[in-house]
Amino acid sequence: MTLDKPIHLQQRLAAVRRTMSLKVEGKIAGLTGLTVEVKDFIAPVGAQCEIVTRNGIRIPAQVIGFRGDVSILMPLSEMTGISSGDLVRCVAGEVSIPVGDSLLGRVLNGSGEPIDGQGPLLCQMKQALQSRRIAPLSRTRITEPIGTGIRAIDALLTCGSGQRLGIFSGPGVGKSVLLGMISRYTAADVNVIALVGERGREVREFIEKDLGPQGLARSVVIVSTSDESAPLRVQAGFAAATIADTFRRQGKNVMMLMDSVTRIAMAQRQIGLAMGEPPTTKGFTPSVFALLPRLLESCGRDDVGSITGFFTVLVEGDDLSEPISDAMRSILDGHLWLSRQLANRGHYPAVDILESISRLMVDIVDSEHLQAAREITRLTAVYRDIEDLVNIGAYAPGTNPEYDLAVNNRKAIQEFLQQGIAERAAYSESVERLKTLAKQVVRATGGKSREPRGETVPSKPQKPTLGLERMAVGL
Repeated sequence: MTLDKPIHLQQRLAAVRRTMSLKVEGKIAGLTGLTVEVKDFIAPVGAQCEIVTRNGIRIPAQVIGFRGDVSILMPLSEMTGISSGDLVRCVAGEVSIPVGDSLLGRVLNGSGEPIDGQGPLLCQMKQALQSRRIAPLSRTRITEPIGTGIRAIDALLTCGSGQRLGIFSGPGVGKSVLLGMISRYTAADVNVIALVGERGREVREFIEKDLGPQGLARSVVIVSTSDESAPLRVQAGFAAATIADTFRRQGKNVMMLMDSVTRIAMAQRQIGLAMGEPPTTKGFTPSVFALLPRLLESCGRDDVGSITGFFTVLVEGDDLSEPISDAMRSILDGHLWLSRQLANRGHYPAVDILESISRLMVDIVDSEHLQAAREITRLTAVYRDIEDLVNIGAYAPGTNPEYDLAVNNRKAIQEFLQQGIAERAAYSESVERLKTLAKQVVRATGGKSREPRGETVPSKPQKPTLGLERMAVGL
């Protein structure tokens, strides 16, 4: 007998004891909005229940709170057929999902059940949600980069193994495509992907088109579409974190991709408002802002393995100051901003390197790499300051050497930052190309590499405006 079998048996027995101790039944006393009230029904928050209607239909539900001796439940499916006096039965004291290597290549719902038509799961163990986190002093420093296969990220916004990065953008700018590329090309051992709040049509498109057979083979996909109940959408996010943590404890480097945290926050807001929580900024309840760090703290690394996280954030009106975006940036270790302007020009991936940052890059790359990244970023900033003058033909070459350098290298930098969907860029290759590009810039400046300046280029430079005067004279 192997050593792990007794452990599995003990965990199963513990789950049975928890279930057996919760033989609790009650009857529906009221229904308001999305919640059901059950009197004298003693069950803990998070307990899994079922409502048995008079027609014999069983509707799953979850305990989300209580008021006095009245428990508040939220059904996990359609509420049609529920009536006063219907039987409510507690079936489990907590949510647990199957874990193990047999999950690879499978698509699950928020409850950990397979929905891909590939037969039952062959997992021998279940794990309770939110049951494990890396203790603060057990975490090791993040000092090693992890390749994502995306040139703009690996070279200019390098991500560390165990880091948490956000992908911020409005709708339709390429978040899902970027996640699919990362899942296919990353150097991580396993991908755990949560698709929360997506349209049903988009799920198959992502799996077959963006992820593809290559990415799916080493991935676990958890799906909770927008038409599912709020508890299931929240549960899907924590299911992904639990599965990722199980692989980490096996010594693997895990890439966790979550699309999107905004929809998880909206689901938690729905639960909070149903429970009577006071709404704060834009209607978000306090429980939303308590949930975000619990979800994101599942990432990190220790002496065994690591979880690197990419979390998409849907920005309303492209406004980074909206509540969820603001809260996420304060928790994350960096963020990538996908620009609608770049996407409209056909620049993909639409990563705006001037509006993005990796807070740990300085700790995980060598000085030559860091200096090269700063030089390319600086030139991009210089060009953006004079871009309007260039576009209207008002820029006069030779008036400012720094402006000339930015204009002359613009095409090379753009070609470096753009990448085809089917193009994989190895981490080492991206870094070498970056250093080569930076050396070309240094040679053009006479061998002197400029340090990044603390101030931006003047918004109204004197020399380039001479071009406007010449145009006026010509008229």
